[in-house]
Parts: sequence; structure tokens; C-alpha cells
Amino acid sequence: MDINIKNLKDVTVVEMAGDIDATTAPKVQEEVLPLAKPGSKILLDMTKVPYTSSAGLRLLLSLYRQVTGNNGQLVLVGLSEEIKDTMSITGFLDFFTRCDDLDAGLKVLA
Repeated sequence: MDINIKNLKDVTVVEMAGDIDATTAPKVQEEVLPLAKPGSKILLDMTKVPYTSSAGLRLLLSLYRQVTGNNGQLVLVGLSEEIKDTMSITGFLDFFTRCDDLDAGLKVLA
């Protein structure tokens, strides 16, 4: 799992590449959860994430709760069809704001 974090104005963009599973979720959690500060705007670019296990879904839900609990915003970008289907079946998709690409996600957070 590769994670690249950058700031574009007041938005923290987290680019991830690789599967999010029981092995990689702790690394993602360690690097991404601390970004959920009061009023934070976080965009998760998952364009290069082909798969997420239940551990990855738990991580996304934890991040969502932490961000929104701190009056922040979270947008997911570039979800694969497989991840969308999994999130839809489990009911997770309803929690998240989703966009097809980075530009659309940044507009939502503007």
C-alpha cells in the first residue's frame, strides 16, 4: 500500500495505491486518521485501490465518523465498481460523498 498525502489549499488529498485489507489497513489508519482534525476537508483518492476487505470498510467508516464528528468533510474519489458494489451491499455507500474524479471532489469540498 502506497499513501501520498498532499494539501491543495484547505483540502488534504490522500492518494492511495494498492489493496486495503487486514494487512494494509493498520498502515492506512496510522497515516490517515490523524488527519481528521476539527473542520478538516479530506479527499480520499482511491483510483488506484482495486480491492478493499472488511478491514478496509471498517477503516473507511472509522475515518468517516472521526471526520464528521469533528465537523469536517470527507469525499471518496475514483471508487472501483467492485468497491462500490461491496459498499452498496453492506450499506456503507450511503454514508459517503463520492465523486468520479479529483476535480469533482475538490469542487464538492470548495
